[in-house]
Amino acid sequence: MLHEVDNPEFLSAPGPVTLVLLPDFKTNKKQSLSKYDPHSRLKEAVGLAQAIRLNVRQAEIISLRCIQPSTLFGKGIMARLKGFIEGEEITLVVIDASLGPVQQRNLEKALGCKVIDRTGLILEIFGERARTFEGRLQVELAALTYQRSRLVRSWTHLERQRGGLGFIGGPGETQLEVDRRLIDSRITRLRQDLASVKRTREMQRKARKKVPYPVVALVGYTNAGKSTLFNKLTNANVIAKDILFATLDPTMRALKLASGRTIILSDTVGFISDLPTQLVAAFRATLEEVLEADLLIHVRDISHADSQNQRRDVLQVLKELGLEEDVKSRMIEALNKIDTLTIDQKTLLPQNENVLPISALQGEGLIKLLEMIDKRLGKHESIAKFKLDIFDGAAVAWLYAHGEVLEHHNTKLKTNLKVRLSPADIQRFEKQFLSIS
Repeated sequence: MLHEVDNPEFLSAPGPVTLVLLPDFKTNKKQSLSKYDPHSRLKEAVGLAQAIRLNVRQAEIISLRCIQPSTLFGKGIMARLKGFIEGEEITLVVIDASLGPVQQRNLEKALGCKVIDRTGLILEIFGERARTFEGRLQVELAALTYQRSRLVRSWTHLERQRGGLGFIGGPGETQLEVDRRLIDSRITRLRQDLASVKRTREMQRKARKKVPYPVVALVGYTNAGKSTLFNKLTNANVIAKDILFATLDPTMRALKLASGRTIILSDTVGFISDLPTQLVAAFRATLEEVLEADLLIHVRDISHADSQNQRRDVLQVLKELGLEEDVKSRMIEALNKIDTLTIDQKTLLPQNENVLPISALQGEGLIKLLEMIDKRLGKHESIAKFKLDIFDGAAVAWLYAHGEVLEHHNTKLKTNLKVRLSPADIQRFEKQFLSIS
């Protein structure tokens, strides 16, 4: 039976009238092959569709013990779906699975409407949300890589007025066969442009290292509350809505901790299960900020039924990016949204030097989180003593900006300081201010 979507706000959304289907593959023992709860996964799929304001009319979990290679679903299910689609005037079917090009074409022909899979839907969201020049390049590269095997998809999104990538369709769009040579040419150009952007990023990263503030990156599953936490800590105005993929482009802000240490806090794109491989590759340049971070804050929606599975997916993506051996030593888990839990549920949450329950929305636990960040960043620092010329204000200012000054007293001719600094900062200071000219 088809289930109605319990969110009337989106029943009048301006997008195509949409049916969301979740194939739930079963074993012979009728156990689901997915590690995720099917109802949670269906809710996420509906959330993805609603993220670009599709008019989600109905959603359904379809149990499958036998997969039809041509259309995924058997004849009986196909006949039932076609009747419902015609009766409800559905114009778009979203299937929360990965479809091959032939399966997609066969489904569109049999159901009489446009069909997109999970990858196409996520790419559509990214295409609509990307704001920076680099973000748009990365999304387009991912989309064209995906489209290359689907020559029946149109490639008019570069000329359209609205956002998105053209999988769903738009005003005035027609089904044009994509010319493979044109796509290949565009992909080559995009890779060249991204290589140029990457070089610029590397220059900016080197410039930051000359005035070396530690970078703390927020990572986590999409809609876990990263942007809400970022805004709360930095008083920024990053989009923070209860929708999937509210943030796509990285944002950085300076933040001063209680010790006097200044850090750069970075808000990054949210991860998701079954993230399209095209996007993992295309967004590698953006996510390189995570690789360079001194500390990672893994923001988890601890109230979510699949929080543990989401955690595994985030760690898997980080592993694919190259963070593996030292990821635990560089990570704090922030168990977010505890304001939605009962008192008994809160008491069961772990709390230690690596894990902290918080509520980004209510501000609960954020002072402790900042203290934990401060402590972790200072873990590998050293205590250094400097005796400087009484008039050397620039050197004193540098030490205050880059370290924690523990003692400061002046004599008639000298300024004596005791400072907590990283070994690298000690070397930089000595090279810049104490070297013999």
